[in-house]
Parts: sequence; structure tokens; C-alpha cells
Amino acid sequence: MTHPQNFRAGDPEPAAAHVALTDAALAELRDLARRPHARPDLPACRATMARIRRLLHEGPGFAVLGTLPLDGMTQDAARGLFQRLATMVARPVAQKFTGTAIYDVHDTGRHALPGSGVRPDQTNIELSIHNDNAYNTTLPEIVVLLCLRPAAREEEGWNRVLSFAALHEVLAARFPALLPRLYRPFPFDRQREHAPDESPILHAPIFAREDGRLVTRMGLHQIRSGYVMTGETMSTETQAALSAVTQTLADPSLAVDLRLRAGEMLFIANRAIGHSRTGFIDPPDRDRKRLMVRLWLRDSGSIAYAG
Repeated sequence: MTHPQNFRAGDPEPAAAHVALTDAALAELRDLARRPHARPDLPACRATMARIRRLLHEGPGFAVLGTLPLDGMTQDAARGLFQRLATMVARPVAQKFTGTAIYDVHDTGRHALPGSGVRPDQTNIELSIHNDNAYNTTLPEIVVLLCLRPAAREEEGWNRVLSFAALHEVLAARFPALLPRLYRPFPFDRQREHAPDESPILHAPIFAREDGRLVTRMGLHQIRSGYVMTGETMSTETQAALSAVTQTLADPSLAVDLRLRAGEMLFIANRAIGHSRTGFIDPPDRDRKRLMVRLWLRDSGSIAYAG
């Protein structure tokens, strides 16, 4: 039987990955928003988040949870509720070397150039399928996004999720001669998230096996930046292998498209499921600019960025 994390677009498992907050859970959250320093047990919320955990570990590896009642709520209150729900799934960890734990994903107007330290998620460009922090020694286990404001244009700023197991299967079938190259190291731009005495480059393969399990580091942007930073010339095999990955990631039969609405949360098993975002253009009005809030979760290791 195929594992539920090995899915394609249109399969029933991804379609079942949408969870609604119950009336009881919403009542608990509204009460908590009024009393942010209270520490109630929140049994209805815990039951809902147990469903999210099951979908992440035993289901398709992602889940959409809706919907936080944002009307009349400050952004700080929404962030607080978001953090409270996420910690029922796993422990939040640092997203930057400096220790930042909660992170805004929005267009800052900067450009993600090689070695600049500007992450693509701080721009409005299209993000190809990746897993978060593929360029670090330790990846988060779970990525969580809260949509505070979707892109102003309905057709822009969509999220996508894709099974790395399915990607590997397709690559093995279509490009068997190139698959071994993806198991050898590539240079990843570490985005200046490291100690001053450490190398700005991480060398790691895209695919590896640990105890028979597929492990994926998908960060094509950081790999291409890594080649620019090192001055290394890509071999013909490397160019062909990366082209095969790019071509396969664009296959519409693999990715599931998601348009997050304000108050919805996307949970992703970061080591098994890749995600992306289509490009967008913000309007001048600050209150209509796309804004996501992100948490990284990991129960293993330390809460520090290096894990």
C-alpha cells in the first residue's frame, strides 16, 4: 500500500487534510484572546490539534486548519493564539541564528541575491518547491504558516504542497541516469545564518537515505546561489540533474494548490513535504499587503537555530 505521504494532486488523502476548528475550540480561543495571560487547558483545542498531528505523521503530511476568528482581534492577539495552537503540535524553535522564533513572511522590497542574506520569503518572487531551512545543519520538523492577509489579487500568492516521495518516484522513472547526482553534495548558500567563523556554504545532497527513509533537502535557489558564491562551474551532469528537478517540480499532476484565507493555518511535515508560493504584487495600501506569520517546530535537539 502506498504511504499517504506519497500523494499526487487529486488523490483523496490531500483533499481530506482540511480541519475546521470546532465551536468549542473557537469559544476557547475567543476567551483566551480576552485573557491572554490565562493558562487554561483548552481541551477542545487540544483535541483539534491532535487531529493535526495525526495528519502530519500518519496522513498526507500537511493540514489546513481554519479559521482563527480575526475580526476585532489585534495582530498580536492572533499571533498569540497561533503560537498557543502550534505548541500543541510540537516545540517552536529559532528561525534565525539570532534566535528569532516567530517570523513574518512578506515582501520587504529587498532582493534575494547570492550571499546577501536576504531570504526569498522576504520578497514577492515566486518560490519554487522547497523545504524550509534546507541550507542549515538541522531542519525544522514542522513548518506552520498563519495567513493574516492573503495576496490582494485572488490569482496571486497561492501556496502549493508536494510529496518528496512522489517527486523521487517520478525522477527515478523519467531520469534514472541523473538520480545518482542528486545523492551527491551541492553547495547551499547559508543565507548568512551562521557563526562568523563558519563557512557561508553548506555542502549536502538533495536526496539521502537515513535508516532506509528518504531525506530531502530541496533548496534550488540556495544551491544556485552557492555555485555563484563558490565560483564553481556546474558540470554538465549537475546542470542536467537540476534541470530535471526543476522540470519535474513544475509537473501540475504532483502539487496540490492551496489558497489560504485570512485566519487559516497551514501545517507541513517539512522533511517529507515540500511547499512553494506563487509570486504576487502588493498594493500601496499597507493594510492590504500579503502577510503570513511563520513558526518552525521541532521536538528533537535544542531550540537553537543549529538544533
